[in-house]
Amino acid sequence: MKIGYRTIKTAIGTPIAIWIAQLLGVTNFVSAGILTILCIQPSRKQSFLSAWNRFLACIIASVFSIAFFYFIGYHPIVVGLLLMVFIPVTVLLKITQGIATSTVIILNLYGAHYLDFDFLVDQFLLIVVGIGTGLVMNLYMPSLDRKLKEKQQELEKNFQFVLYEIALYVRNKNIDWDGKEITRIGEILEEANDLVERDKENHLLRSKHIYRDYFKMRTRQFELLQRMLPLVTRLPKKDTISEKIANFFESLSEAVHPGNTAIIYLEKLENLRKEFDEEDLPCSKEEFETRANLFRLLHDIEDYLIVKLKYKESDIVRKKKEMES
Repeated sequence: MKIGYRTIKTAIGTPIAIWIAQLLGVTNFVSAGILTILCIQPSRKQSFLSAWNRFLACIIASVFSIAFFYFIGYHPIVVGLLLMVFIPVTVLLKITQGIATSTVIILNLYGAHYLDFDFLVDQFLLIVVGIGTGLVMNLYMPSLDRKLKEKQQELEKNFQFVLYEIALYVRNKNIDWDGKEITRIGEILEEANDLVERDKENHLLRSKHIYRDYFKMRTRQFELLQRMLPLVTRLPKKDTISEKIANFFESLSEAVHPGNTAIIYLEKLENLRKEFDEEDLPCSKEEFETRANLFRLLHDIEDYLIVKLKYKESDIVRKKKEMES
């Protein structure tokens, strides 16, 4: 069984909050631990937003409690009436995250059956200690770079496999492939994008995120790859065209990596186009449809490579610049 970072932070932060509240002589000091538990979040951004929403909600809840309990009285029905007014206010102010936290304060004030300045200060300290401890614990967030790198490597292996399977199909009409890598690519992209968003929220001052751009690029390439698959099945069974296409896909499968050598394959693709232009014109409807599918496929492959070309500076161009300098 794996213990996550949120669990560890909760286990550390809760006793710290209770201990600080005890040192300050706060009544209901256990509530500080409850507030800390409620404030542990998966990212720094969510932590700051959560802390602010909960703090504001607690202050509003305290004001409402004073008004309701002082003017109406201490009765369970009054608690219900208070919540009927308080909860819509939090929805209006978009601070619903603070409802659970604020309820702790409301019940503390209700349970005391009295209100004076010292007790209100006591509850304010409780709010600060509980929410503040949760906020401090959330300042540490583990790096997600290793997980993102693993997703990148797994994604590229699956891309390589799909491109190689396409080459096998075009060359030999191999139909043994079950296509599970296509499903897995979709899952990896979804998981990776979730990790990227979480990592972005942990680096509030970072304007760009290299993995975000990378997985965005792969997502677009995946869409094009899915569009190519039906076209591949419509290529001629066996001729010079299909062999050249198979060789191109096989070569492309060996070049799936984080770098950018797309310009090489765009040049190869241009040469393929020139060769196909020199082919005899189609003589039948079937040949015409085959040729049309072929040109659509070439167009999609070109788009696939251009997506990579736009992602980052070409490795080939960069090396030329380095040699020149």
